[in-house]
Amino acid sequence: MAELKKTVHVMRRAFPDKWGGTESVVFNVARELARQGVESVVFCTAMFSAPGDEVLDGIPVKRFRYVFPWFGLSAEAKGQLRLKGGSPLSLPLFFGLLREKNLSLIHVHVQHRLGGMVRTAARLKGIPYVVSIHGGCFTVPAEQNRQMMAPFKGKLEWGRAFGLLLGARRVLKDADAIICVGENERAEVQRRFPGKSVLYVPNGVDIPRFAGADATLFREAFGFQSTEKIVLCVARIDYQKNQLGLVRAFARFAQHHPDHRLVLIGPVTVEAYRDEVVAEVERLDLAGRVKLIEGLSPGDPLLPSAYAAAEQFVLPSHHEPFGIAVLEAWAAGIPVTACRVGGIPGFAEHEENILLAEPGDEPVLADCMGRLADDEALRGRLSANAFTEVSAKYSWSVAADSIRSVYESVMRNK
Repeated sequence: MAELKKTVHVMRRAFPDKWGGTESVVFNVARELARQGVESVVFCTAMFSAPGDEVLDGIPVKRFRYVFPWFGLSAEAKGQLRLKGGSPLSLPLFFGLLREKNLSLIHVHVQHRLGGMVRTAARLKGIPYVVSIHGGCFTVPAEQNRQMMAPFKGKLEWGRAFGLLLGARRVLKDADAIICVGENERAEVQRRFPGKSVLYVPNGVDIPRFAGADATLFREAFGFQSTEKIVLCVARIDYQKNQLGLVRAFARFAQHHPDHRLVLIGPVTVEAYRDEVVAEVERLDLAGRVKLIEGLSPGDPLLPSAYAAAEQFVLPSHHEPFGIAVLEAWAAGIPVTACRVGGIPGFAEHEENILLAEPGDEPVLADCMGRLADDEALRGRLSANAFTEVSAKYSWSVAADSIRSVYESVMRNK
């Protein structure tokens, strides 16, 4: 078997102010693999940045020019696609893959045209490629799919020919292995590709960073008094994450809990949705009790401090392939309420280390917040069980070991 020396991670973008779950996985796993002597390089488009090379969080990043290959896209539509990641075409990235030397394999974290470029480059170089599914592939709710496709409605896709040429529709079928972050997604992908190696590798969390944070930093930075109790949600501001439903649930909860404040932290990926959330806060007369913080960079010490300052954490998503934020809250030692969607029920147990509600059930979300606010013993039990679970199973070193095993397996079989 060839020695595992170097891998390229291919993703849509890697920009600190627009950080999400995929970026967290790629950079944390890359750092862990580097400690084991495996070099990692990130290839991505130049969304929100200029083409060129830099080192980001200790990992080399190469950014390439790109286009959204549709006729008639408005500036607003292009802006929405950049925020969401879109479906770009980047021939410079493709040729960059062909030029990259000493590659053992390619790990692609996106499908469509970029995935097709990886498929074709790997075949030309005679090396394996692995696909990770982060955002849900076959389990995305219909309404979210409709929202994602809205900018393309009625537009002519001139880039379709490139997708066909590069085998964009065969990215999963021809992959040497497929990694899913949710057990539900793994089962669905395996059903569709019965002969394929499809593996469940859950995400991880930087446990010391969140377990050792100081709450004072966040409270002082944003003017929260020591008597104010914080209900925290960390997620991009997006229809999928359902901050609108959380605001409505908090309005119910707040009637009986005057000392609590709701804090929403996350980059805005749908500006119209952010405006809806702000309008709903004002309509419900919650302007003094709800604070929206539009994103903190991944290395900002204010982020773990926000968790440390919170009494409880809520993730009200309609769709959640995994839910790294749940692990962050667990590592910080605060109790969690989340929705029973996607990958969350695969690693969290209702009433044991989390409280679960059905997606969109605002009265139950409000009730869960109330239970946690009113019952110190419940908060303590859930938090203790959750910290034990996250410490044993969900460090980034555990995730990196699992991914390295996948790499070594496909290299043996190539």
